[in-house]
Amino acid sequence: MNKTELIDHIAKSADLSKAASARALDALIGAVKTTLKKNGTVTLVGFGTFSVGKRAARTGRNPRTGEAIKIKSAKVPKFKPGKALKDAVN
Repeated sequence: MNKTELIDHIAKSADLSKAASARALDALIGAVKTTLKKNGTVTLVGFGTFSVGKRAARTGRNPRTGEAIKIKSAKVPKFKPGKALKDAVN
């Protein structure tokens, strides 16, 4: 399912216009991004938790030349599914 299909599904399920559904989805995505930028977490009970993790600096290899390269540490978004989501999938 892509974003357009998700907007269509929200519009039908919530009896909203597609424009209102698109604004609602964009607002949700924006809120999650803003919170994660501030190193916060977003918990949606029954769905899961979005958080920020840290990836340590490490040494990698250039696949073309085989030479060692340094890869900087980075912050990465993480998602941990909730029990209800796990149960729905299984």
